[in-house]
Amino acid sequence: MKALLCFFALGASTLLAATRPNVVILLADDAGWGDYSFNGNHQLATPNIDSLAKTGAHFDRFFVQPVCSPTRSEFLTGRYHRRLGVYGVSTGQERMNLDEKTFADSFKAAGYVTGIFGKWHNGSQWPYHPLARGFDTFWGYTSGHWGEYFDAPLENNGVMKPSKGYIVDVLTDKALQFIDHNKDKPFLCYVPFTTPHSPFSVPPEDWNRFKDKPITQTATNPKDEEADATRCVWAMLENQDRNVGRILAKLKELNLENDTIVVYFSDNGPNTSRWTGGMKGKKAMTDEGGVRSPLFIRWPGKIAAGSQVKPIAGAIDLSPTLHALAGVKRVGDKPQDGRDLTPLLNKGSDADWAPRYIFNSWANNVSVRTQTHRLDNGGNLFDMIADPGQTTPIQAKQPELAKELTTAVAAWRKELGIATPAGGKGKSANGPGNAVDPRPLAIGYREFPITMLPARDGEPRGEMLRSGKAPNSSYFVNWTKLTDSAVWNIEVVNAGTYVVALDYTCPKADIGSKVELSFEGITLKGVVAEAWDPALITDQDVVPRGTGESLMKPFHTMILGEVRLEPGKGELKLRATDIPGKSVMELRRVTMTLK
Repeated sequence: MKALLCFFALGASTLLAATRPNVVILLADDAGWGDYSFNGNHQLATPNIDSLAKTGAHFDRFFVQPVCSPTRSEFLTGRYHRRLGVYGVSTGQERMNLDEKTFADSFKAAGYVTGIFGKWHNGSQWPYHPLARGFDTFWGYTSGHWGEYFDAPLENNGVMKPSKGYIVDVLTDKALQFIDHNKDKPFLCYVPFTTPHSPFSVPPEDWNRFKDKPITQTATNPKDEEADATRCVWAMLENQDRNVGRILAKLKELNLENDTIVVYFSDNGPNTSRWTGGMKGKKAMTDEGGVRSPLFIRWPGKIAAGSQVKPIAGAIDLSPTLHALAGVKRVGDKPQDGRDLTPLLNKGSDADWAPRYIFNSWANNVSVRTQTHRLDNGGNLFDMIADPGQTTPIQAKQPELAKELTTAVAAWRKELGIATPAGGKGKSANGPGNAVDPRPLAIGYREFPITMLPARDGEPRGEMLRSGKAPNSSYFVNWTKLTDSAVWNIEVVNAGTYVVALDYTCPKADIGSKVELSFEGITLKGVVAEAWDPALITDQDVVPRGTGESLMKPFHTMILGEVRLEPGKGELKLRATDIPGKSVMELRRVTMTLK
């Protein structure tokens, strides 16, 4: 076992490690604060996740952002997401600026072996890819949403590979292999789980425990609750809890339990209306229920078991805290918005801890939290101690505090370039939309020669459509006319010969279409010569998908050919020059590989 001698230096604000602890970070996707038995939900059991709170520290008021990629970027950097260039969840809007550094960069520089197993959601192509942001190993998917939860195609370090089984079980297997392989080295293992994000697919043995279960703790607005979605979330979380237990058991088996910091939290509020302890809001909302998350941190012998941290904290605090706990020097010099929480982990609420604001934002909606109050996006002030459900605005009773927080929000909007809604307050758009980010997608890096260009990062033109309103796990459909095309805004970094592959489906009656890929006057032509027409996968979901979420199917890869490209920026366009059947193909991605 790695000897780990830690002490608290007199007058210092951090724990100092004589040797480096391992770090395991477990991140739920779309789980709310109320989805855990530790927090009072009696409708499911999450004993392994709960054990982290019971044997470590739990935070009373921990805040993330209302949606996935903003929280993930803040946690990785310690900086608010709008500083990082992250303003959406798809079509390239989720990418962190390239001059930003992550805590994984720091840990890798300090000699850690680093791995991520699950959902990345901060950029798909190099140098936005996780392997360019401090991680040595990646298994999972880079988008914000994956449409296949059983036998899913998954990426391993730039290459798509098949898997067998339920996606959370599969990716936990990969994390366990990583831990076992690196047990004699300091490691950083990041496991961003896929669940309980939709689609609502879960193994039958988990669903069968819940499919007929009465709902006894309801959503704050019960009429908005969809019973089977709630039941599936419970089943997903019990499955996730079982996988957390497998990771904790592996640490114990390898005698690494006392040498490993384990962190668990979620990336936003609940993705459906369900029990939140009476809080207002859910995912995509800046009210309390949309941004409050559990945070459990365990380090046996260093963090007191069962301790509660009452001062407010946020995702922006995790990077500075992990650096401090592990004694790792931070790579990068941009100022962090977050605070090192180690004084609170040492002394709890007795620490010398200055009051602070924590800002929550999505699109142009902004709210701000103090230790006791929240000013919502509409400019309403709430006493969160007396009125945690935000039912009674009190700005008329506390005008000075309301003015102070309104001024703080206005200054923060100006600093981060967030527009103020018309009239100065009130709700703005629900999100930034699906317009493709103007930053080009780079291809041709020799250190990462395979570049995948999925449909979600491209633009359908003419009458071509996405298979669903949500771009993340969509593919292009309705390609029926010569005026239709799929376009990606790219930058060729290195001159060379590129092998071009298409992941497609096409019924036998439609084979024979001639297609052309063009970039800056260079063209590559080919023919869709082989039929591939699998059925949509319809038997895995326990709650049917809406129109926003694509049903999926297996795609086949065809090699279109090779093309010589020179460095430059422009549109990579795929179109048809002849369509003998009803349609050309359905297209999931184009892959460009530098020879």
